[in-house]
Amino acid sequence: MIWKQRRGGARLLQEYDYESAEFFYYTPGDLDRQGLLWPVRAGRSQAKPNYKVGPKRIECYSLHFIHDGALRLDHGGQRTDLRKEDVFCLFPGDTYHYRMLPSDAPLRLSWLALGGDRVKPLLELAGMNRDKPYGRKLLTDRVTESAERTIQTLADIERWSPPTALELQGLVCGLFADLLAAAESSSASEPAGWIDECLEYMELHATEGISVQQVAAFAGVHRSYFTQVFTGQTGMSPMKYLQGVRMEKASRLLRETNATITEIALSLGYPNPHAFTRAFKGYYSCSPQAVRTAGNLQNKGI
Repeated sequence: MIWKQRRGGARLLQEYDYESAEFFYYTPGDLDRQGLLWPVRAGRSQAKPNYKVGPKRIECYSLHFIHDGALRLDHGGQRTDLRKEDVFCLFPGDTYHYRMLPSDAPLRLSWLALGGDRVKPLLELAGMNRDKPYGRKLLTDRVTESAERTIQTLADIERWSPPTALELQGLVCGLFADLLAAAESSSASEPAGWIDECLEYMELHATEGISVQQVAAFAGVHRSYFTQVFTGQTGMSPMKYLQGVRMEKASRLLRETNATITEIALSLGYPNPHAFTRAFKGYYSCSPQAVRTAGNLQNKGI
């Protein structure tokens, strides 16, 4: 079994053309590979003026944590500017290039390269993939602590052993757990994330007579803000969307079941058949009975 060179505990950054950095290496054993997730290497660096990396490719997944400063990442024909507290990943086989951007503080990074079949699905859960290999504001205090603990453990290893392999696997899993929590917290503040959840909530509960205020409360935002964001994302107001869900269900019940108009009205959350009929006519420009009659005639081949 191969093991990495011990650093002796002291943090001495080596000098390179574009950075001051330290590197730690790990070779997985059978126990690591059975877990389908293992570290390959890790490190820390502080950029020098004109810092740049690439273009180049790697054979593993490499998570990079931005502790200070800013950089520009070129990936898949796209260009993304990232800053302190952002996280990005280099995917195996992809060409990448990144360089330091002007900032109030020097660029300071740490990284952890990973191998194994579990890495890709875990990255996707954290919101990172080949098309979007980064996450904004994911470097929370917990993620910082988890990443540093994992990197320092790699730095302190003298040789491979089963306990070490299990410890590292636990640390990497813990790091992903914290990344996923940070991603969920971040997406909660982005309209696309919580609007999708609201759509599911409305589809599920529209027939129970829920109001726009109840959906806004479910989202945890003010009704006016909810209406503004929802309309911008879907192209229709929340009230119109709820009405559409109810009317689609009403049309299907009229055509495919023998439920009475009263049953359908009450099943869809309307207080009485008159309110339902009025809403149905306003939406479809015809009465529920007309739809039922047309459906019956069609079924009879008339």
